[in-house]
Amino acid sequence: MARPNSEYPTELELQILKVLWDAEPMTVREVRESLADLGRNLAHTTVITMLGTMVDKGQIEKLDPLQGKAFRFTPLIKREDVSRGMLGDLVERVFDGSAEAVMLSLFDVKDLDEDELGGLRKLLHKKLREAKS
Repeated sequence: MARPNSEYPTELELQILKVLWDAEPMTVREVRESLADLGRNLAHTTVITMLGTMVDKGQIEKLDPLQGKAFRFTPLIKREDVSRGMLGDLVERVFDGSAEAVMLSLFDVKDLDEDELGGLRKLLHKKLREAKS
């Protein structure tokens, strides 16, 4: 039985989107090489299949070739929209909507250095000021 389509990109789709977000548009070969640089060595046909699936899902667009060259692909969905949606889903499903529980869990699983903690402190203070307004 086939797995139902997720509202969010799969792990491989997300890797491909990240590559495209950083340097779009790209050909199949360029996507494959970028994935290989990240340690994800895939067959050329696998990348072609994945890009076709992502076009069908509306995640990316297949652009006409320039001067008879290979097709190029560009993302149709934004990094911010994907990250916001996936994080929101995680917060709801795992933490029952509690931002506080997410932050406490973050501190348990990730060692934060002084700069990261300072950045989080600034963001929290900013949010507190906005909430008072």
